[in-house]
Amino acid sequence: MAHLRPRRRLALAVPVVLSLTASLGFLPSAASAVPAAETTAQTADAPNLAYVVNTRLDHWTINSVKKAINAAGGTIVVTYEKIGVIVVHSANPDFGPTIRKVHGVQSAGATRTAPLSPASTTDEGAVQYLSKDQAAKTAKASAAAGDTEPLEADQWDLPAIGADKAAKINPGSKSVTVAVIDVGVDDTHPDIAPNFSASQSANCVGGKADTTYGSWRPVDSAHYHGTHVAGEIAAARNGIGVAGVAPGVKVSGITVAEPDSTQLFYPESVVCAFVFAADHGVEITNNSYYVDPWLYNCMDDPDQRAIVDAVNRAQLYAQHKGTLNVAAAGNSNDDLDSDALVDASSPDDSTATTRTVDPHECFDVPTQLPGVVTVSSVGVTKAKSYFSSYGKNVIDVAAPGGDARQIPDTPSKNGRILSTLPNNTYGYLQGTSMATPHVAAVAALLKSTHPHAGPAQLQALLKAEADNPGCPTDPYDTNGDGVADATCVGGKRVNGFYGFGIVNALRAVK
Repeated sequence: MAHLRPRRRLALAVPVVLSLTASLGFLPSAASAVPAAETTAQTADAPNLAYVVNTRLDHWTINSVKKAINAAGGTIVVTYEKIGVIVVHSANPDFGPTIRKVHGVQSAGATRTAPLSPASTTDEGAVQYLSKDQAAKTAKASAAAGDTEPLEADQWDLPAIGADKAAKINPGSKSVTVAVIDVGVDDTHPDIAPNFSASQSANCVGGKADTTYGSWRPVDSAHYHGTHVAGEIAAARNGIGVAGVAPGVKVSGITVAEPDSTQLFYPESVVCAFVFAADHGVEITNNSYYVDPWLYNCMDDPDQRAIVDAVNRAQLYAQHKGTLNVAAAGNSNDDLDSDALVDASSPDDSTATTRTVDPHECFDVPTQLPGVVTVSSVGVTKAKSYFSSYGKNVIDVAAPGGDARQIPDTPSKNGRILSTLPNNTYGYLQGTSMATPHVAAVAALLKSTHPHAGPAQLQALLKAEADNPGCPTDPYDTNGDGVADATCVGGKRVNGFYGFGIVNALRAVK
């Protein structure tokens, strides 16, 4: 389940496909779903695949393209008219090449390489559940320390960024919501229920939002990732379990992962999530994943190009509606400012092949998209986590994401991050997946303190108030084999390991 996907910021030269959405800032403020057209033809015995078709934004063009989709054997799932993205299913093996020739279509391609069946998260390793014995020991230590939450003594990450002190000044505003775009959130958990916003939650699997009550919940306890993330952000200070970094803000859940064991995050689901969040007043989205099935989406491939285009249109739409998008850097320990990276895991929904890609031409989505906050991970010593990807002018900020090799002085001696899990349980995880919600939560505190700040201003504040340890003076050798595991480039102000630094919750509320 743990997909080790790197992430990187776009260089100054923005690809043409990304510039297609520059006009989004001038669009009306609502995306609309158009009823699906009737399909007229399907190819017998052919696999049914999902596609995104990206068009010009005028109503005439969209209607014309919808007719062409129908004629080409496509079934429209949903049309996001304000961003010009149409989600389609088709069993026509020539659907992609056919529809790309249609007047008004700017890009189109399959969003998966395997047929539709009747997660790509950025956590590192399996979850470690908190035992009853350890919970009792931690509760005793928490009480002795005067902590408000029984398990707080094991949350080394809170004092690491001043979140424990910040909560006494301003725990965050109920008017600020962080949407967890993930595998589902268990809103019945007693630490999450007090701050959960059902009206801003949905299930977007397949590309069309389902707001049926409870649709956002994980299908089973193995889909724990989103619940862990939600607790890190906004677990209430209610005398139960753990505390979130911003225990006074709201949190919502938007499910985008397939309900089976793969837990893959397909592009059409993520497009739906960004648009839904924007149209439902979400201030911040947390994105601890990468979009499947490609680790990198290369612009010379028409399918991958269409994926970049569609997701970028949706996330830019969210930004223009006032939503800050925060995403994980990945767990490959890759230098994301390098000239070439090896991708041996794509496509991850069928048979993967090994390829070498230029990260300036092949993009990690959504993390490389314009305006998205890119987050690296640190452990208790503030050293870069051994798994965290990095890169100068790629990483924006860093935050605690855990590191089993960095041992804290806590009751459990566990260097991972403790948070909520489904079915009223708790456990430890590590990864840039865990660092990202710390940043999203600090951004929520900043939004609570500066309610009129937009996404760009919030990102600037995150950077300005961060603490930068600077590049390490000794070689970065986490496993002690005498070989440097990574090289930090840059100075005290900004560098490849920390970006502008480790976020600071206490400064955010001051």
